[in-house]
Parts: sequence; structure tokens; C-alpha cells
Amino acid sequence: MIFQDSLRENRWYLLALLPLLVLAYWTVVPGMVSDWNNDPNYSHGFLVPLIAGYFAWQKWPELKELPVSPSNLGLLVVAGSLLLLIFGFAGTEYFTMRSSLVFLLAGIILFWFGWAVFKGLLLPVGFLLFMVPLPYIVYDAMAFPLKLMVAKFSVAALKLMGIAVLREGNIIMFPQTVLEVADACSGLRSLMSLLALAVAYAVFSQKSNLMRVIMVLSAVPIAIATNMFRVIVTGVLAQYYGAAAAEGFFHEFAGLAVFALAMVLLFLLGALLRKVGPA
Repeated sequence: MIFQDSLRENRWYLLALLPLLVLAYWTVVPGMVSDWNNDPNYSHGFLVPLIAGYFAWQKWPELKELPVSPSNLGLLVVAGSLLLLIFGFAGTEYFTMRSSLVFLLAGIILFWFGWAVFKGLLLPVGFLLFMVPLPYIVYDAMAFPLKLMVAKFSVAALKLMGIAVLREGNIIMFPQTVLEVADACSGLRSLMSLLALAVAYAVFSQKSNLMRVIMVLSAVPIAIATNMFRVIVTGVLAQYYGAAAAEGFFHEFAGLAVFALAMVLLFLLGALLRKVGPA
């Protein structure tokens, strides 16, 4: 039996699973959507299910012909996912609860349709992990060293420009004012969204897996470099126009401008990789 026929034959069983999934994740998914809406780090979460769905739709001509061979290993994945959900509820650990949904979907696919279909849907299902916000303890552990690095190299660049400046940790001190390299300027905030978009753009634009990997990995230095540029420009404005020039509207506009710059660099890199990569 092929995947298309199996879907048709089992459509009522699969539809019966939906109320169970809704019941199990009744409070989990709305909380995650609330984070997408309120936390700028994860506003890309609204796009992730849509992009994952597009991945699956794009692969449908290939997927529908895949052979179906159910695997009992999927039951172990389903059981493990439900345990993650239970432990997450017990410990009020949101990341565990939310990521368990992705693993549960993977387990259901593996159990019902087997390895061939599972491999065919691995990209769309795996991409859903980008919609799950990281635990704040992990986020803070990553953001702090990034803030120090951005502050260090930004101060070095400002000194090369002849600006009198000192650094103490992530605090940048000018003669007239003091600036702090906050989480928003570390690069981690834009990196979350940029990584998700880099994966999507790499899949759409590159034919070689090597070029795709290079493109996704490039999102890290691009995010850091563009936020470093943001701090340098902010420092120059603060030096000559005071701290007020680096706050309020400019601070918000700079965040949008930096992300737009990162996207432009990512698209330019994609065009370059298409030129030098294999056809």
C-alpha cells in the first residue's frame, strides 16, 4: 500500500486523533501562541507551521507514492512523548511540554506509516521545533557571552574610529553617557528568527545539501555581525548626540533595520551559493 491510499483508508482514525490531541495540549499550545505574540524573540513562531505545511505540500507528489510499512518503534516514540508531556506538567516546564507535541507527531507518523513516510516528512515535522521557545535558563546562558563578545568588538571598532570609550562587561562608557548592551543587542533575538528563515530559504533556494548547511550556519555570524553594527552606530550617536539618540524610536527602528539587513545578507549569500554550488 502507498501513502496516499493509506491516508484515504485510515482517514477516520486519523481524524479521531485530533480531539485527543486537542484535549492533551489544550493549555500547552495557547500558551505557546501567547509567547509568539508577546515575546519578540519568537514572533516567527506564527510562520513556522505555515512553512512546515508548505514543505509537506511541496513534497506531496513524492510522498503520496511512498510505500507504507507501519513500525512498532513509533509506539515507543509516542509513549516517550506522552511521558515528556506528563513530566513537563509535573515540573511546569514549558519547553518539555511543547516539544513533546512535535515528537508525538513524529511517533504517530512512524507507527502508522513506517520509515519511508517518516523520512519523507522529517523536514516538515522537524521544522516545527523552531516554533518552540527555548527555556529562559538556556536563553540567558547563550545571551550573556554573546553580549560580552558584541560589546568587546564594538568597543574595539569605536576606538579605531577615534572615539573615547571604555568597557566594563557589557557596559559601554562614553565621557557623557553610559550604554548597556542588552539582550536585544546580543544577536540572539534576531538569531532565533534568522535561523528558522535560513532553513526555509536554504531548502527553497539550494540544490546541494552542503550549500544548505553552509547557508544555515551562516545565520549565526550574520546575526552577530549585524547586531555589532547596530551597537557601533548606537555608540557613535550616543557620543555626539547623547543617550537620548540611542533610545526610544531609534532603538526600536534599529532593531527592525538590523533584522532587515541580516535578511538582505542572507539572500545575497543564497544567490552567491547558487552561483558557486553544483547545479
